[in-house]
Amino acid sequence: MSIFHNIADAISDAAFIWRQEMRQVLRDEGVLIFFIIVPLAYPLIYSWIYNNEVVRDVPVVVVDDNNSSLSRQFTRMVDASADVKVLCHAADIDEAKSLVSRQLAKGIYYIPSDFDSNIYSMRQATISVYCDMSLMLTYQSIYKTAVSVTQTMGAAIQVGRTQPVTVREAEISVQPLTVNEVSIFNPAGGYGSSVLLAVLMLILQQTLVLGIGLSAGTARENNRYHELIPIDSHYQGIFRIIGGKFVCYFMIYAIMGTYLTLAVPCFFSFPHLARWQDLLPLMLPYVLACIFFGMIVSCVVRYRENVMLLMVFVSIPLLFLSGISWPRESIPAFWQSISWLFPSTFGIRGYVRLESMGATLNDVRPEYYALWIQTLVYFVITCIVYRHQIIRSRRHAIERLDRIGRKIEVVNQIRRRKSKQNTQ
Repeated sequence: MSIFHNIADAISDAAFIWRQEMRQVLRDEGVLIFFIIVPLAYPLIYSWIYNNEVVRDVPVVVVDDNNSSLSRQFTRMVDASADVKVLCHAADIDEAKSLVSRQLAKGIYYIPSDFDSNIYSMRQATISVYCDMSLMLTYQSIYKTAVSVTQTMGAAIQVGRTQPVTVREAEISVQPLTVNEVSIFNPAGGYGSSVLLAVLMLILQQTLVLGIGLSAGTARENNRYHELIPIDSHYQGIFRIIGGKFVCYFMIYAIMGTYLTLAVPCFFSFPHLARWQDLLPLMLPYVLACIFFGMIVSCVVRYRENVMLLMVFVSIPLLFLSGISWPRESIPAFWQSISWLFPSTFGIRGYVRLESMGATLNDVRPEYYALWIQTLVYFVITCIVYRHQIIRSRRHAIERLDRIGRKIEVVNQIRRRKSKQNTQ
Protein backbone atom coordinates (compact mmCIF):
# COMPACT_ATOMS: atom_id res chain seq x y z
CA MET A 1 0.00 0.00 0.00
CA SER A 2 2.88 2.38 0.72
CA ILE A 3 4.14 2.02 -2.86
CA PHE A 4 0.74 2.95 -4.29
CA HIS A 5 0.52 5.80 -1.80
CA ASN A 6 3.91 7.17 -2.93
CA ILE A 7 2.91 6.88 -6.58
CA ALA A 8 -0.33 8.71 -5.89
CA ASP A 9 1.57 11.45 -4.04
CA ALA A 10 4.04 11.77 -6.93
CA ILE A 11 1.23 12.07 -9.48
CA SER A 12 -0.57 14.59 -7.29
CA ASP A 13 2.56 16.71 -6.88
CA ALA A 14 3.32 16.55 -10.61
CA ALA A 15 -0.26 17.63 -11.37
CA PHE A 16 0.09 20.52 -8.92
CA ILE A 17 3.34 21.64 -10.57
CA TRP A 18 1.70 21.32 -13.99
CA ARG A 19 -1.19 23.56 -12.90
CA GLN A 20 1.21 26.12 -11.46
CA GLU A 21 3.33 26.14 -14.62
CA MET A 22 0.29 26.37 -16.91
CA ARG A 23 -1.12 29.21 -14.81
CA GLN A 24 2.20 31.03 -15.03
CA VAL A 25 2.33 30.57 -18.81
CA LEU A 26 -1.15 32.07 -19.21
CA ARG A 27 -0.45 34.97 -16.84
CA ASP A 28 3.01 35.93 -18.06
CA GLU A 29 2.70 38.06 -21.19
CA GLY A 30 6.26 37.37 -22.30
CA VAL A 31 5.89 33.59 -22.05
CA LEU A 32 2.48 33.74 -23.74
CA ILE A 33 3.95 35.69 -26.65
CA PHE A 34 6.75 33.18 -27.29
CA PHE A 35 4.65 30.07 -26.67
CA ILE A 36 1.51 31.05 -28.58
CA ILE A 37 1.62 34.29 -30.55
CA VAL A 38 5.07 34.01 -32.15
CA PRO A 39 4.64 30.38 -33.37
CA LEU A 40 1.23 31.28 -34.78
CA ALA A 41 2.01 34.63 -36.42
CA TYR A 42 5.71 34.65 -37.28
CA PRO A 43 5.65 31.74 -39.78
CA LEU A 44 2.70 33.34 -41.57
CA ILE A 45 4.46 36.70 -41.90
CA TYR A 46 7.72 35.09 -43.00
CA SER A 47 5.95 32.86 -45.53
CA TRP A 48 3.89 35.72 -46.98
CA ILE A 49 7.05 37.73 -47.58
CA TYR A 50 8.67 34.91 -49.57
CA ASN A 51 5.49 33.47 -51.06
CA ASN A 52 6.45 34.66 -54.57
CA GLU A 53 9.49 32.34 -54.35
CA VAL A 54 11.55 34.33 -56.91
CA VAL A 55 12.33 38.01 -57.50
CA ARG A 56 10.87 39.68 -60.60
CA ASP A 57 11.47 43.03 -62.34
CA VAL A 58 14.67 43.94 -60.52
CA PRO A 59 15.47 47.59 -61.46
CA VAL A 60 18.78 48.13 -63.26
CA VAL A 61 20.53 51.09 -64.88
CA VAL A 62 22.08 50.88 -68.36
CA VAL A 63 25.18 52.88 -69.26
CA ASP A 64 25.42 52.67 -73.05
CA ASP A 65 28.65 54.24 -74.33
CA ASN A 66 28.26 52.47 -77.68
CA ASN A 67 24.73 53.57 -78.68
CA SER A 68 24.57 51.16 -81.60
CA SER A 69 21.84 48.89 -82.90
CA LEU A 70 23.44 45.93 -81.11
CA SER A 71 23.67 47.75 -77.77
CA ARG A 72 20.06 48.90 -78.08
CA GLN A 73 19.04 45.33 -78.92
CA PHE A 74 20.74 44.11 -75.75
CA THR A 75 18.88 46.73 -73.69
CA ARG A 76 15.52 45.79 -75.24
CA MET A 77 16.04 42.07 -74.60
CA VAL A 78 17.07 42.70 -71.00
CA ASP A 79 14.03 44.87 -70.41
CA ALA A 80 11.77 42.25 -71.97
CA SER A 81 12.95 39.54 -69.58
CA ALA A 82 10.85 38.53 -66.57
CA ASP A 83 13.53 39.06 -63.94
CA VAL A 84 14.93 42.49 -64.84
CA LYS A 85 13.51 45.86 -65.91
CA VAL A 86 15.52 48.82 -67.19
CA LEU A 87 14.91 51.72 -64.84
CA CYS A 88 16.70 54.35 -66.93
CA HIS A 89 19.79 55.13 -68.98
CA ALA A 90 22.62 56.90 -67.18
CA ALA A 91 25.10 59.27 -68.79
CA ASP A 92 28.12 57.67 -67.14
CA ILE A 93 29.07 55.05 -64.58
CA ASP A 94 29.23 57.55 -61.73
CA GLU A 95 25.60 58.56 -62.21
CA ALA A 96 24.60 54.90 -62.29
CA LYS A 97 26.50 54.20 -59.06
CA SER A 98 24.68 57.09 -57.44
CA LEU A 99 21.32 55.51 -58.31
CA VAL A 100 22.46 52.18 -56.86
CA SER A 101 23.75 53.81 -53.67
CA ARG A 102 20.33 55.44 -53.18
CA GLN A 103 18.70 52.01 -53.61
CA LEU A 104 16.76 53.18 -56.66
CA ALA A 105 18.44 50.47 -58.71
CA LYS A 106 19.99 47.13 -57.81
CA GLY A 107 22.53 46.78 -60.60
CA ILE A 108 24.29 48.32 -63.61
CA TYR A 109 24.83 47.09 -67.17
CA TYR A 110 27.79 48.88 -68.75
CA ILE A 111 28.18 48.63 -72.55
CA PRO A 112 31.62 49.91 -73.66
CA SER A 113 32.14 52.11 -76.70
CA ASP A 114 33.87 49.36 -78.72
CA PHE A 115 31.02 46.87 -78.24
CA ASP A 116 29.81 46.64 -81.87
CA SER A 117 33.23 47.15 -83.47
CA ASN A 118 34.62 44.16 -81.60
CA ILE A 119 31.75 41.99 -82.79
CA TYR A 120 32.06 43.08 -86.44
CA SER A 121 35.84 42.55 -86.37
CA MET A 122 35.46 38.99 -85.02
CA ARG A 123 36.73 39.90 -81.55
CA GLN A 124 35.03 39.07 -78.26
CA ALA A 125 32.88 41.89 -76.90
CA THR A 126 32.41 42.55 -73.20
CA ILE A 127 29.46 43.79 -71.15
CA SER A 128 30.23 44.65 -67.52
CA VAL A 129 27.67 43.79 -64.83
CA TYR A 130 27.71 45.60 -61.47
CA CYS A 131 25.41 44.15 -58.80
CA ASP A 132 24.28 45.04 -55.31
CA MET A 133 25.47 41.98 -53.35
CA SER A 134 23.50 42.79 -50.19
CA LEU A 135 20.71 40.52 -51.46
CA MET A 136 21.65 37.34 -53.28
CA LEU A 137 18.25 36.99 -54.98
CA THR A 138 18.58 40.28 -56.87
CA TYR A 139 22.18 39.48 -57.78
CA GLN A 140 21.09 36.15 -59.21
CA SER A 141 18.36 37.73 -61.33
CA ILE A 142 20.62 40.47 -62.74
CA TYR A 143 23.54 38.16 -63.52
CA LYS A 144 21.51 35.29 -65.01
CA THR A 145 19.55 37.69 -67.22
CA ALA A 146 22.76 39.19 -68.60
CA VAL A 147 24.20 35.75 -69.32
CA SER A 148 21.02 34.54 -71.01
CA VAL A 149 20.68 37.61 -73.24
CA THR A 150 24.34 37.60 -74.32
CA GLN A 151 24.14 33.90 -75.16
CA THR A 152 21.02 34.45 -77.24
CA MET A 153 22.56 37.39 -79.10
CA GLY A 154 25.78 35.46 -79.63
CA ALA A 155 23.89 32.54 -81.11
CA ALA A 156 22.03 34.81 -83.51
CA ILE A 157 25.28 36.49 -84.61
CA GLN A 158 26.93 33.12 -85.16
CA VAL A 159 24.04 31.88 -87.29
CA GLY A 160 24.22 35.01 -89.44
CA ARG A 161 27.91 34.42 -90.14
CA THR A 162 27.84 30.70 -90.85
CA GLN A 163 24.74 30.82 -93.09
CA PRO A 164 23.69 27.15 -92.68
CA VAL A 165 21.47 25.45 -95.25
CA THR A 166 18.61 24.48 -92.95
CA VAL A 167 17.15 25.72 -89.67
CA ARG A 168 18.18 22.50 -87.93
CA GLU A 169 21.78 23.01 -89.05
CA ALA A 170 21.63 26.54 -87.62
CA GLU A 171 20.42 25.20 -84.25
CA ILE A 172 23.15 22.58 -84.14
CA SER A 173 25.87 25.05 -85.11
CA VAL A 174 25.09 27.43 -82.23
CA GLN A 175 24.16 24.75 -79.66
CA PRO A 176 25.64 21.31 -80.34
CA LEU A 177 24.61 20.08 -76.89
CA THR A 178 21.23 20.74 -75.27
CA VAL A 179 21.04 21.02 -71.50
CA ASN A 180 17.69 20.45 -69.78
CA GLU A 181 17.72 22.08 -66.36
CA VAL A 182 15.48 20.36 -63.80
CA SER A 183 15.17 21.70 -60.23
CA ILE A 184 15.22 18.62 -58.01
CA PHE A 185 13.12 18.81 -54.83
CA ASN A 186 12.33 22.49 -55.55
CA PRO A 187 10.05 22.77 -58.60
CA ALA A 188 9.64 26.55 -58.34
CA GLY A 189 13.37 27.07 -57.90
CA GLY A 190 12.51 29.61 -55.22
CA TYR A 191 13.84 30.71 -51.88
CA GLY A 192 10.73 29.84 -49.88
CA SER A 193 10.63 26.17 -50.80
CA SER A 194 14.34 25.70 -50.06
CA VAL A 195 14.77 27.56 -46.77
CA LEU A 196 11.41 28.19 -45.08
CA LEU A 197 10.93 24.55 -44.10
CA ALA A 198 14.14 24.78 -42.10
CA VAL A 199 13.04 28.10 -40.61
CA LEU A 200 9.82 26.51 -39.32
CA MET A 201 11.77 23.93 -37.33
CA LEU A 202 14.13 26.56 -35.99
CA ILE A 203 11.16 28.69 -34.88
CA LEU A 204 9.82 25.72 -32.94
CA GLN A 205 13.08 25.26 -31.02
CA GLN A 206 13.82 28.94 -30.40
CA THR A 207 10.34 29.88 -29.18
CA LEU A 208 10.21 26.85 -26.92
CA VAL A 209 13.58 27.61 -25.33
CA LEU A 210 12.72 31.30 -24.99
CA GLY A 211 9.37 30.54 -23.38
CA ILE A 212 10.88 28.11 -20.87
CA GLY A 213 13.66 30.57 -20.06
CA LEU A 214 11.22 33.43 -19.49
CA SER A 215 9.03 31.20 -17.33
CA ALA A 216 12.03 30.26 -15.18
CA GLY A 217 13.02 33.92 -14.91
CA THR A 218 9.51 34.81 -13.76
CA ALA A 219 9.65 32.06 -11.13
CA ARG A 220 12.89 33.51 -9.79
CA GLU A 221 11.47 37.03 -9.72
CA ASN A 222 8.33 35.93 -7.91
CA ASN A 223 10.41 34.11 -5.31
CA ARG A 224 11.69 36.63 -2.78
CA TYR A 225 14.95 34.68 -2.52
CA HIS A 226 15.36 34.40 -6.32
CA GLU A 227 15.42 30.62 -6.42
CA LEU A 228 14.08 28.56 -9.33
CA ILE A 229 12.68 25.81 -7.07
CA PRO A 230 10.38 27.16 -4.35
CA ILE A 231 10.39 25.66 -0.87
CA ASP A 232 7.11 23.79 -0.97
CA SER A 233 5.97 20.30 -0.07
CA HIS A 234 5.03 19.65 -3.71
CA TYR A 235 8.52 20.52 -5.00
CA GLN A 236 10.41 17.76 -3.22
CA GLY A 237 11.23 15.30 -6.00
CA ILE A 238 13.24 15.72 -9.18
CA PHE A 239 10.96 13.63 -11.37
CA ARG A 240 7.87 15.33 -9.97
CA ILE A 241 9.20 18.77 -10.83
CA ILE A 242 10.50 17.78 -14.26
CA GLY A 243 7.37 15.75 -15.03
CA GLY A 244 4.98 18.57 -14.13
CA LYS A 245 6.86 21.15 -16.15
CA PHE A 246 7.44 18.77 -19.05
CA VAL A 247 3.75 17.92 -19.42
CA CYS A 248 2.86 21.61 -19.53
CA TYR A 249 5.37 22.40 -22.29
CA PHE A 250 4.63 19.23 -24.25
CA MET A 251 0.87 19.88 -24.29
CA ILE A 252 1.41 23.35 -25.74
CA TYR A 253 3.99 22.37 -28.33
CA ALA A 254 2.21 19.24 -29.45
CA ILE A 255 -0.31 21.70 -30.90
CA MET A 256 2.23 24.29 -32.02
CA GLY A 257 4.44 21.64 -33.63
CA THR A 258 1.51 20.20 -35.58
CA TYR A 259 0.58 23.68 -36.78
CA LEU A 260 4.15 24.56 -37.85
CA THR A 261 4.99 21.31 -39.61
CA LEU A 262 1.64 20.43 -41.21
CA ALA A 263 -0.59 23.50 -41.50
CA VAL A 264 1.85 26.23 -42.57
CA PRO A 265 3.36 24.29 -45.54
CA CYS A 266 -0.17 23.57 -46.78
CA PHE A 267 -1.22 27.23 -46.44
CA PHE A 268 1.56 28.43 -48.77
CA SER A 269 1.94 25.38 -51.04
CA PHE A 270 5.43 24.54 -49.87
CA PRO A 271 6.69 21.02 -50.66
CA HIS A 272 4.71 18.62 -48.50
CA LEU A 273 5.67 15.04 -49.33
CA ALA A 274 6.00 13.59 -45.82
CA ARG A 275 3.56 11.00 -44.54
CA TRP A 276 2.32 11.50 -41.01
CA GLN A 277 3.52 7.97 -40.17
CA ASP A 278 7.08 9.16 -40.85
CA LEU A 279 6.73 12.73 -39.59
CA LEU A 280 5.27 11.91 -36.17
CA PRO A 281 8.13 9.60 -35.05
CA LEU A 282 10.66 12.29 -36.03
CA MET A 283 8.84 15.18 -34.37
CA LEU A 284 8.37 13.34 -31.06
CA PRO A 285 12.08 13.16 -30.11
CA TYR A 286 12.66 16.61 -31.58
CA VAL A 287 10.09 18.25 -29.31
CA LEU A 288 11.32 16.23 -26.32
CA ALA A 289 14.93 17.21 -26.96
CA CYS A 290 13.95 20.89 -27.34
CA ILE A 291 12.01 20.80 -24.05
CA PHE A 292 14.85 19.30 -22.01
CA PHE A 293 17.37 21.56 -23.77
CA GLY A 294 15.25 24.57 -22.86
CA MET A 295 15.00 23.44 -19.22
CA ILE A 296 18.78 23.21 -19.04
CA VAL A 297 19.21 26.68 -20.55
CA SER A 298 16.64 28.08 -18.10
CA CYS A 299 18.75 26.84 -15.19
CA VAL A 300 22.09 27.98 -16.59
CA VAL A 301 20.93 31.45 -17.72
CA ARG A 302 19.62 33.21 -14.64
CA TYR A 303 17.84 36.32 -15.94
CA ARG A 304 14.99 36.65 -18.42
CA GLU A 305 16.77 39.19 -20.60
CA ASN A 306 19.86 37.00 -20.98
CA VAL A 307 17.80 34.12 -22.40
CA MET A 308 16.35 36.37 -25.10
CA LEU A 309 19.75 37.81 -26.04
CA LEU A 310 21.38 34.38 -26.19
CA MET A 311 18.76 32.59 -28.30
CA VAL A 312 18.18 35.46 -30.71
CA PHE A 313 21.96 35.75 -31.20
CA VAL A 314 22.40 32.09 -32.16
CA SER A 315 19.35 31.87 -34.48
CA ILE A 316 21.14 32.75 -37.75
CA PRO A 317 24.28 30.67 -36.97
CA LEU A 318 22.09 27.66 -36.20
CA LEU A 319 20.38 27.99 -39.60
CA PHE A 320 23.75 27.99 -41.35
CA LEU A 321 25.11 25.13 -39.22
CA SER A 322 22.13 22.93 -40.12
CA GLY A 323 23.53 22.53 -43.64
CA ILE A 324 20.45 23.88 -45.42
CA SER A 325 21.45 27.41 -46.45
CA TRP A 326 25.16 26.51 -46.56
CA PRO A 327 26.63 23.15 -47.73
CA ARG A 328 27.37 20.85 -44.83
CA GLU A 329 30.60 19.69 -46.50
CA SER A 330 31.93 23.26 -46.46
CA ILE A 331 31.41 23.70 -42.71
CA PRO A 332 34.61 23.15 -40.66
CA ALA A 333 34.67 20.06 -38.46
CA PHE A 334 34.82 22.13 -35.28
CA TRP A 335 31.61 23.99 -36.09
CA GLN A 336 29.92 20.79 -37.19
CA SER A 337 30.65 19.32 -33.76
CA ILE A 338 29.19 22.47 -32.16
CA SER A 339 26.03 22.10 -34.24
CA TRP A 340 25.46 18.61 -32.79
CA LEU A 341 24.69 20.21 -29.43
CA PHE A 342 21.45 21.73 -30.74
CA PRO A 343 18.32 19.71 -31.58
CA SER A 344 17.57 22.01 -34.53
CA THR A 345 20.53 20.62 -36.51
CA PHE A 346 19.13 17.10 -36.79
CA GLY A 347 15.49 18.21 -36.69
CA ILE A 348 15.94 20.51 -39.70
CA ARG A 349 17.85 17.94 -41.72
CA GLY A 350 15.33 15.20 -41.09
CA TYR A 351 12.24 17.36 -41.60
CA VAL A 352 13.47 18.94 -44.86
CA ARG A 353 14.31 15.53 -46.32
CA LEU A 354 10.89 14.17 -45.37
CA GLU A 355 8.92 17.17 -46.62
CA SER A 356 10.74 18.28 -49.76
CA MET A 357 12.52 15.09 -50.89
CA GLY A 358 9.84 12.54 -50.07
CA ALA A 359 12.16 10.53 -47.81
CA THR A 360 10.91 7.92 -45.37
CA LEU A 361 11.77 7.45 -41.71
CA ASN A 362 14.32 4.82 -42.70
CA ASP A 363 16.10 7.39 -44.90
CA VAL A 364 16.47 9.84 -41.98
CA ARG A 365 17.39 7.20 -39.43
CA PRO A 366 20.72 8.89 -38.47
CA GLU A 367 18.87 12.11 -37.57
CA TYR A 368 16.14 10.11 -35.84
CA TYR A 369 18.63 8.26 -33.63
CA ALA A 370 20.60 11.45 -32.96
CA LEU A 371 17.45 13.19 -31.66
CA TRP A 372 16.68 10.31 -29.30
CA ILE A 373 20.27 10.37 -28.03
CA GLN A 374 19.96 14.12 -27.43
CA THR A 375 16.67 13.54 -25.61
CA LEU A 376 18.27 11.00 -23.28
CA VAL A 377 21.41 13.07 -22.65
CA TYR A 378 19.49 16.30 -22.04
CA PHE A 379 17.06 14.51 -19.73
CA VAL A 380 19.93 13.23 -17.59
CA ILE A 381 21.55 16.68 -17.54
CA THR A 382 18.19 18.23 -16.63
CA CYS A 383 17.86 15.86 -13.67
CA ILE A 384 21.36 16.76 -12.50
CA VAL A 385 20.77 20.50 -12.86
CA TYR A 386 17.39 20.39 -11.10
CA ARG A 387 18.89 18.25 -8.33
CA HIS A 388 21.47 20.97 -7.82
CA GLN A 389 18.69 23.57 -7.76
CA ILE A 390 16.79 21.60 -5.09
CA ILE A 391 19.88 21.20 -2.91
CA ARG A 392 20.67 24.87 -3.32
CA SER A 393 17.13 25.92 -2.39
CA ARG A 394 17.15 23.67 0.69
CA ARG A 395 20.55 24.98 1.79
CA HIS A 396 19.36 28.54 1.49
CA ALA A 397 16.17 27.64 3.37
CA ILE A 398 18.19 26.11 6.21
CA GLU A 399 20.43 29.18 6.32
CA ARG A 400 17.38 31.43 6.51
CA LEU A 401 15.92 29.34 9.32
CA ASP A 402 19.21 29.53 11.19
CA ARG A 403 19.28 33.30 10.83
CA ILE A 404 15.69 33.52 12.00
CA GLY A 405 16.48 31.22 14.93
CA ARG A 406 19.45 33.37 15.95
CA LYS A 407 17.35 36.50 15.75
CA ILE A 408 14.67 34.90 17.92
CA GLU A 409 17.32 33.83 20.42
CA VAL A 410 18.70 37.37 20.58
CA VAL A 411 15.20 38.78 21.10
CA ASN A 412 14.54 36.26 23.89
CA GLN A 413 17.81 37.15 25.59
CA ILE A 414 16.92 40.87 25.50
CA ARG A 415 13.50 40.11 26.95
CA ARG A 416 15.01 38.04 29.77
CA ARG A 417 17.43 40.81 30.63
CA LYS A 418 14.64 43.34 30.75
CA SER A 419 12.54 41.08 32.98
CA LYS A 420 15.47 40.65 35.41
CA GLN A 421 16.03 44.36 35.53
CA ASN A 422 12.35 44.93 36.26
CA THR A 423 12.33 42.39 39.10
CA GLN A 424 15.36 44.00 40.68
